[in-house]
Amino acid sequence: MLVQVQSSPVTVGHLSSYSAQPPCPPPAFMTDRPLITTEQDLATVNQTNATDCGEEILLYGDIEKIVIGVVLSIITIFTIAGNGLVIISVCIVKKLRQPSNYLVVSLAAADLSVAIAVMPFVIITDLVGGKWLFGKVFCNVFIAMDVMCCTASIMTLCVISVDRYLGITRPLTYPARQNGKLMAKMVFIVWLLSASITLPPLFGWAQNVTVERMCLISQDFGYTVYSTAVAFYIPMTVMLIMYQRIFVAAKISAEKHKFVNIPRLIEQEGIYCLEDKIAPKKSSKKNKAVEEFATLSKLIRQDRKNISIFKREQKAARTLGIIVGAFTFCWLPFFLLSTARPFICGIRCSCMPLRLERTLLWLGYTNSLINPLIYAFFNRDLRTTFWNLLRCKYTNINRRLSAASMHEALKVTERHEGIL
Repeated sequence: MLVQVQSSPVTVGHLSSYSAQPPCPPPAFMTDRPLITTEQDLATVNQTNATDCGEEILLYGDIEKIVIGVVLSIITIFTIAGNGLVIISVCIVKKLRQPSNYLVVSLAAADLSVAIAVMPFVIITDLVGGKWLFGKVFCNVFIAMDVMCCTASIMTLCVISVDRYLGITRPLTYPARQNGKLMAKMVFIVWLLSASITLPPLFGWAQNVTVERMCLISQDFGYTVYSTAVAFYIPMTVMLIMYQRIFVAAKISAEKHKFVNIPRLIEQEGIYCLEDKIAPKKSSKKNKAVEEFATLSKLIRQDRKNISIFKREQKAARTLGIIVGAFTFCWLPFFLLSTARPFICGIRCSCMPLRLERTLLWLGYTNSLINPLIYAFFNRDLRTTFWNLLRCKYTNINRRLSAASMHEALKVTERHEGIL
C-alpha cells in the first residue's frame, strides 16, 4: 500500500534531482503570485522554511519497503561486483593491460563510484518516502559526487566511441598514436570536464536547494542548460555520429568483401578438374586450370588481412550499437525531464510526479550495471577472466588465456586452409 501525504518541504537531489520532489505552486501564468526567478530569492528561501512548496511524501507499507529495498540493493550490489571485476581483470591480466582499456577502467571506476557513493543514500531516501536525512552540508557533497561520477561515466562512453571509430577507420595510423600517456590524458580530461559541472554550485554560480530535509541540485536556467548539455546531450550526439560512421564503414567493407563462389573441385577419371570450367576429356587445359586456381588461392590469402579488418568493423559496429542503444534508453528520459523541469516548475522546487522522477533516476543508474555486462559479453578475454575469477581460479590465469588465444588462432587458420 502506498499513500501520498502533503506536508512541509522535503526533497533529494540528483544530476537534476534526487528527491521526494515537492510539488511547486502553479506556473506564473496560472496565478497572480510571481515565482522565484533570481538567485537572491532562492537564497532567501534557503534561509527560511518555504511555505509555498508543499512536500510530497510517499509512505510505503512493510512489504513494499522490502520489495523496493531488495530490488534496489540487488542493482547496487551487481553494479559494484560487475565494475569491480572489470578493474581487477585489467589489472591482473597482461593481455588486457592495453592503452585502449584505460578508458574501460575509467568507465568502470565511474560506475563503481556511483554504486558506492551515491546509490546507498538514494535507496535510504526512497525507503523513507523521499525525505533527505543527511543534512545540508552533506547534501552539497552528495550532489557533487553524483554529478561528477555520472557525468564521468557518460563522457567516458563518448570517448570510447571516438576511440573505436578511429581504431577502425585508421587502422594503420591511429594505433601507433594510441599509447599509455595519450590515454591517461584523455581520462584526465574526462574527469576534469565532469568536475567542471560539479563546481559551479559550490562556488556561488548556482546554489543547490537545501531547504529543511530537501536536497535538490540548482534549478537555475543557465546552469541547467549548461550541465545537461555537457553531461548528456553533447556526448550523446557524438556517440550517435560515431556509431553512424562506423556502421557506414562496416557496410562499405561488407560490399568490398563479398565472396565470389569458388568453382568446386571434382575428380573424373583420375584427373582433378574445376567443375563447369574444364571438360574431363580435355586434359590439355589442366595446367591452365591449375594456374587459375593457384592465382585465386593466392588472392584469397592476400585478402585475409582485409577479411580480419572487415570482421573487426562488423563487431565494432554491433558492440557500439548496443552501447549507444543502452545508454540512450537509460539516460534520455531522465535528462529530458531534468531539462524541462525548471522551465515548467521554476527554480525553487519540482512539480513533477515523484514516482516518475524516482523511476527515471534509477533507470539512469541501471546503465552503470549494464556497461560491464556489455563489455564482458563482447570481449572473450574479459569474459574468460570474469569466469575464472568467479570460480576463484586465480593461478596461471595469464597462461590459460594465452593458450586459449593460440587455440583460437589455430582454429581460424584451419578454417582458412579448409577454404583454400
